[in-house]
Amino acid sequence: MSIEYDARYFSPRDTLECGQIFRFTPYKEGYKVYSADRACYVYTRGDRTIVECNDVGYFYNFFDLGRDYAAINAQAKSYGVPLLTRGAERGAGLRLLNQNPEEMIYSFIISQNNNIPRIKGIIGRICEKLGEELSFCGEKYHAFPSSAALAQENAEFYKSLGAGYRDGYLVSTSKRIAAEGIEELYTLPTAELKKKLLTYIGIGPKVADCISLFGFARRECFPVDTWIEKLYHDDFGGTLKDRNKINAYFCGLFGENAGYMQQYLFYAKRENL
Repeated sequence: MSIEYDARYFSPRDTLECGQIFRFTPYKEGYKVYSADRACYVYTRGDRTIVECNDVGYFYNFFDLGRDYAAINAQAKSYGVPLLTRGAERGAGLRLLNQNPEEMIYSFIISQNNNIPRIKGIIGRICEKLGEELSFCGEKYHAFPSSAALAQENAEFYKSLGAGYRDGYLVSTSKRIAAEGIEELYTLPTAELKKKLLTYIGIGPKVADCISLFGFARRECFPVDTWIEKLYHDDFGGTLKDRNKINAYFCGLFGENAGYMQQYLFYAKRENL
């Protein structure tokens, strides 16, 4: 089964390599992408981006294909911010993914003070050790493990897989989620969701915003990292030093679509546009 979409507003490269997802690998004309226990092959051919998968409904939602990105792109350009305009123009195919919330909690705990190749390696090893073995396109892959499976391991296990000081965070948070579940998180208003996420060991403000944005589809969230802090000073003439205040500034400026603007800005700064 497959999905086809206008490639102008769906670039696999720009969508996958912008730091919102860590479980993907180059494959043939594009990428294999893994989410929870599912997999797909996504690539662009001519003016169409094609998703080959065994669960069309899941990946239609995963790639946010029901949303009008032309309108979001036009809104980004309407602010008159040169960096944002360049990001929207060159990164028109960048989409925000709707990812599995539990996977995002652990992935972004691992991501802090880390680089993408290392993050991908740690997550990949955890999946290989604890995730169910499945197959797609004739090749084996592993599902992201359940919180119950993660909670059975100790800090030394995670340290041996390269998690470093995050080992204790993974143990503590997986045990809590295995015991409590995360159903309550879905029901909370965004401000309360962030507040609740901050009570989990290993989750700070930036990680909480990433989990909210990429895992719970709270598009009004605006994660602030080193890149965002730099462009705030370089391109917005900002004088604030506190990242929480920088976050509040951008959320106030961009409102309900702040997360999309964050991705365009991040893309433009990282690509040196």
